[in-house]
Amino acid sequence: MNEDVLKGHWKELKGLIRTQWGKLTDDDVAKIAGDRDMLIGRLQARYGRSREEFERELDAWVETKTREEKSVR
Repeated sequence: MNEDVLKGHWKELKGLIRTQWGKLTDDDVAKIAGDRDMLIGRLQARYGRSREEFERELDAWVETKTREEKSVR
């Protein structure tokens, strides 16, 4: 996933990210501020799964959201 996509759409995605990964706090989301590595690290800390799992999961999730956004336009 292109990190620029996450940073560029952070304001739109942060609410969806909280919905998708409910264990993230508002403080987590504020500190992440679109940083992919930080997001993955916070997800690991909250859910106790591997970095590789979250890299794949996040990439797939962002791809889905990007496709959904394009289909709405």
